[in-house]
Amino acid sequence: MVQATNLGFPRIGAQRETKKQVENFWAGKISEQALDEAAVKLRAENWKLQQAQGLSQIPSGDFSFYDHVLDHSVMFNVIPQRFRHLAIGHERNFAIGRGIQKPATETQPKVDIEAQEMKKWFDTNYHYIVPEFETNQSFHLGAQIKTLDEFNEAKALGIHTRPVVLGPLSFLLLGKTAKNSHGLDLISLLPSLLPVYEELFSKLAEAGADWIQVDEPCLVLDTTPAVIAHYHSAYTRLAAVSPKLKILIATYFGRIGNNVSFIKDVPVAGLHIDLVRAPEQLEHVIANLSQTQVLSLGLVDGRNIWKTNLDNALKIGQAAVKALGSDRVFVAPSCSLLHTPVTLRFEKRLATKHAELFDWLAYSEEKCKEVHVLTQALNNGAESVQAELDANKRSIDARRTSSHTTNSAVRQRLEAIVPDQLRRRSAFPSRQADQHAALPLPAFPTTTIGSFPQTKEIRLARSKFTKGEINEAEYNDFIKKEIAFCVKAQEDLDLDVLVHGEAERNDMVAYFGERLEGYIFSENGWIASYGSRCVRPPIIFGDVHRVNPMTITETVYAQSLTSKPMKGMLTGPVTCLQWSFVRDDIPRSVVCTQLALAIRDEVVDLEKAGIVHIQVDEPAIREGLPLRSVDFDYYLQWAVDAFLLSTTGVKDTTVIHTHMCYSDFQDIFQAIVRMDADVLTIENSKSDMRILSAFEKHGYNAGIGPGVFDIHSPRVPSIQEMKERADAMLQYIPARNLWINPDCGLKTRGWKEVNESLTNLVAVAKALRASA
Repeated sequence: MVQATNLGFPRIGAQRETKKQVENFWAGKISEQALDEAAVKLRAENWKLQQAQGLSQIPSGDFSFYDHVLDHSVMFNVIPQRFRHLAIGHERNFAIGRGIQKPATETQPKVDIEAQEMKKWFDTNYHYIVPEFETNQSFHLGAQIKTLDEFNEAKALGIHTRPVVLGPLSFLLLGKTAKNSHGLDLISLLPSLLPVYEELFSKLAEAGADWIQVDEPCLVLDTTPAVIAHYHSAYTRLAAVSPKLKILIATYFGRIGNNVSFIKDVPVAGLHIDLVRAPEQLEHVIANLSQTQVLSLGLVDGRNIWKTNLDNALKIGQAAVKALGSDRVFVAPSCSLLHTPVTLRFEKRLATKHAELFDWLAYSEEKCKEVHVLTQALNNGAESVQAELDANKRSIDARRTSSHTTNSAVRQRLEAIVPDQLRRRSAFPSRQADQHAALPLPAFPTTTIGSFPQTKEIRLARSKFTKGEINEAEYNDFIKKEIAFCVKAQEDLDLDVLVHGEAERNDMVAYFGERLEGYIFSENGWIASYGSRCVRPPIIFGDVHRVNPMTITETVYAQSLTSKPMKGMLTGPVTCLQWSFVRDDIPRSVVCTQLALAIRDEVVDLEKAGIVHIQVDEPAIREGLPLRSVDFDYYLQWAVDAFLLSTTGVKDTTVIHTHMCYSDFQDIFQAIVRMDADVLTIENSKSDMRILSAFEKHGYNAGIGPGVFDIHSPRVPSIQEMKERADAMLQYIPARNLWINPDCGLKTRGWKEVNESLTNLVAVAKALRASA
């Protein structure tokens, strides 16, 4: 019989319970025990919910307070030396993810430790904590084995789960070498790592586990025959641990391609593949399975919120059953449901005010139900779930034919785009000279990336306005006061290029989506981004276009308060695309070009209003890069074209800034050059300067501001620490092009740490000027 399965479930809770409890723990409002008790309750709810939807293999071990890769590192003792003196427990784990800073006391010395590096999880907007491996890395299981503990926890509830762990090869390949271990080949650690996996698998088998899901997402990346040989040897060894424990290797986010070649020769029980992202791979993968291996079909989109076309998915499932037999087929989402909201049950406004669109949606709970329906249809025939299939077909047809998804004026404007709209009027050297002449700045100019703290007062005012407790005039007066406060604070800090602080913006993508046609918004469509931070991506359901200016009022008001230049702050088209739930009925490139035209109109209007520094953020442009190099060129062509379309309608004297974060720039360096921004700011502080080596190697002649401190950590770096980073930057970047700025926006930080950090930042810039 075909089995209904799942790879992972959201851990934030239907009402973001995890976020609230974690932040209460950070604030000292609840104990570690209370935090654990809240997690036990939520995990039980998640398992029972999946069971109620008809799943027969339910994952365990997929919960996390902060990040599942961080949890995996801790479970295997991959803990950098700088954290090892901290007491074992949640505080140490959180310190690894976000850093820790405590003043000295009579009994304890000062604690000041930087967090580990954070990167994007493949091409998603989820961030993972990068494992740090040392030359003499020691692996072992601790007293608390998270994967085993959570399996037993579910077992005590009478729910038999499938434990989930990150596979050994992906664990190593997603990591980095510690500062003191340069030159270490991470794969060389595999022989010492595998015995610990064997120990874990043995303990799970003894506890009664019969399947284990071993995630190897790196199998969808370009790799080498030598690495595939390591997969072969590793899984030959792990599959021999216990005859009671069957291994399912899980891949997702793309096609496994020829990396599948080792599967049939190793005694693993099954393989999961993503048939939403890569439906064309089914036949190739089936041909490369042994005569007994199970194939898990990722038929339900684990990364978007649209209902599955069950008719199309069923045809794929039927083809697999015909080739393999029903006992060798699982049905599942394409990947963990970590990337989709929990349930539609709390979307009351969408259900009542936008009933047509609401009927097109499926969150995690509903996706589990879709998996069950497909499984029933494969086992018992389509007629056994005919009512569900008919209802699904009505929804799919209604969306396809809806008049709300298409705008003829937008389509015509796309067709009228010409090459001249994709280039600035002059090359950068000429523009830079004109910009310096028009509005001189000191050497090593200082700025921030855009946002300032979103305080409780700001959130409360926004909530009152949303609920109708204050009117628009009252809310606008409040925002003006916040802008004035932010501008005054920056002047007091003596920053050179200011921002208005974005007090009116709830989110850098949602804010613009609310002002564009073609978007709609959920009440409770939250997903995890990093740590306790959750985001609520807007939903692009139709053709996107701008109706009215979106940022002019606030930016012009802010500029009126200061003689220093004020940056207009916009989110770029690729980031708006990547950080939304995007319609899947037209190419993503078309949606991105629609967004670019809307942003272009705003850029031109900002310039007309006298704003000469305009930042169009693209932190997600590297995130959107396809996972296989053969697909890079097509994506980079339309992605960079979209950025150019949004930014090239201005004069040479207007300074176009952009921002990127968590990017390995080697793969996209020429695309960055082609973006032709006047100033590029990048995340850098936790990368050990390795990002900058790409700029030295390939050459980059425009302005660049590598971040001198990490905004994702509450710790305040010293002047010396920032100065050392800036000095190191000057080894790669000409002094005339270096800007001094933080890594990213400051919205998640408090004003006290912001003021202290920026005071130190400005001191660094002045020291550089003095020594120039």
